[in-house]
Amino acid sequence: MSNLHRPAANRRTMGRKTVERIGMVGATGLIGRRVIEISSASDYTRIVGIARREIRLPEGARMEMFVAEPSKWGEVFEAIKPRSFICALGTTWKKAGRDETAFREVDYDLIVETAQAARDAGVLNMVLISAAGADPKSKHFYLKVKAETEQAVSKIGFKRLDILRPGLLRGAREGDFRFAEKMAMTVAPLVEPLLPSKYEMYHSIDADLVAEAALGLAMRRAAGRFTHDNEAMKRAAREWRAKADATLEE
Repeated sequence: MSNLHRPAANRRTMGRKTVERIGMVGATGLIGRRVIEISSASDYTRIVGIARREIRLPEGARMEMFVAEPSKWGEVFEAIKPRSFICALGTTWKKAGRDETAFREVDYDLIVETAQAARDAGVLNMVLISAAGADPKSKHFYLKVKAETEQAVSKIGFKRLDILRPGLLRGAREGDFRFAEKMAMTVAPLVEPLLPSKYEMYHSIDADLVAEAALGLAMRRAAGRFTHDNEAMKRAAREWRAKADATLEE
């Protein structure tokens, strides 16, 4: 286990209440990178990332990053002792080689094992990035696995569990061009207003809003299990932004 990125204390935080540290796994994806960038721009929260290999952090990142094998992630949670953590782990059908077992190893096994390790280490809250349409009865393998992961994590015993189910994510992915997804993002603003209301959950949403919602929900104290669609995430994002902005103005 090694600490790769521990920046010096920022001048603006000296003499003030220590910012809350939030653990995170899944720093290389679109949501993970935006969580890092957005939290680094404020003094409200600070991300402590855990990864299995060294990664290139976003420019200007102010965070800590620990590298360890997944089997050791529980020890990292024990060491950093965050109250909550954000799980943005996930692969794609293409990256998994279109192999169901390989896909499940990341989107189910790794997520559930990480959640259990975090809870065993005393982490109270978890924010899980899932997907719109997650359904254990779905004929779509991706959505079926997402739902099964939600169910398994729900049984682990977190004081608070927030499940985010975003639709199509809008945002630039680091070194991961997806032609079909890019085309969908292009036509979404034209097509979405014409769709029946039952498809509203699948509407596109800016990755920044999902990242801000994840940060805000990770700070909440009320106990329970909560599932958030696009509109709920937008509300949570607005609340987080207001608190983060207020902190910068102090």
